[in-house]
Amino acid sequence: MSVKVRLMRGGRVSLPFYTIVVADSHRGRDKKFIEKLGYFAPKARGEDVPFSLNEERLNHWVGLGAQVTDVVARLLVKHNVGPQKVRDRITKVKARRIRAAEAIAKDKAASEAKKAAAEAKKAAAAEAAAAAPTEAPAA
Repeated sequence: MSVKVRLMRGGRVSLPFYTIVVADSHRGRDKKFIEKLGYFAPKARGEDVPFSLNEERLNHWVGLGAQVTDVVARLLVKHNVGPQKVRDRITKVKARRIRAAEAIAKDKAASEAKKAAAEAKKAAAAEAAAAAPTEAPAA
């Protein structure tokens, strides 16, 4: 049985409330779960606490091999809680995305430079053809 730490949605329309649970990965999002670890209320206002987590139980389940989903891992990083290996994974993903974006920008700049050089060469050839004197017919 593969176990995941993930979010279970509750609340109502336009007012979500997520429960952080340990559940079998083959079950549905809002179906039976093994253990409740905490909650996340993205629209909490006033004195409501938007995030709560039992770190001791989270560490227990991660130690047993439970996989933390990306969304939960990002929440852990945002609130600076949870096992270090989960936070390191998100940091690596962010670094990989930044490197990929830089590589795409570099490739785009190279292709634009190549295109500009081709256009300049074409313009120079057209200018040379226009500047060449035309011979007058012999009379």
